[in-house]
Amino acid sequence: MLKPFDYDLDYDHLNLREHPELYRVGRGEQGVLLVEPYKSEILPHWRFKTPEIARESSEKIYSMFLEYKEKGDFVGMDMARKFLQMGYTRARRYTNHKGGRKYAEDGTILPYQNDKVKAESAAIFKAQWQVAKTDSEYVRMKEDHREKYERESLDESAQRVFCGLEAQCNESS
Repeated sequence: MLKPFDYDLDYDHLNLREHPELYRVGRGEQGVLLVEPYKSEILPHWRFKTPEIARESSEKIYSMFLEYKEKGDFVGMDMARKFLQMGYTRARRYTNHKGGRKYAEDGTILPYQNDKVKAESAAIFKAQWQVAKTDSEYVRMKEDHREKYERESLDESAQRVFCGLEAQCNESS
């Protein structure tokens, strides 16, 4: 069993380039706007307003992915992958909902639209995201990282199963 993304770390004061052992891949885009110094390095380049902007942005972020790869920096590669994925998902959200909001204040789903410009931006990011996430070196490094830092020991798994949330275990101790 893999350890989940840890939202309790002090990301404001933590440099995960110096402490990659604390990084958890998580699911999808988890942590994309938390993990430093990568967030500060990649976020300024993340844009998708038009296909031209999306192409320039996704190419820059993918080039950063390759730079992190060259340095053997898996956390940087994964963060670049997450920004590419987020470029796709956010552009899709704006494709379907003007202003990017899916829900009205009362919780109902807002009307769908079909913004072809945003759809093209989404497709550009999706293509780069697919290239990054299937890169053979990335796949190998991801598995290595998970094996080294994210696999729970049998004792940790048993504690999670028998105790549920950690707070409940601590309360009973």
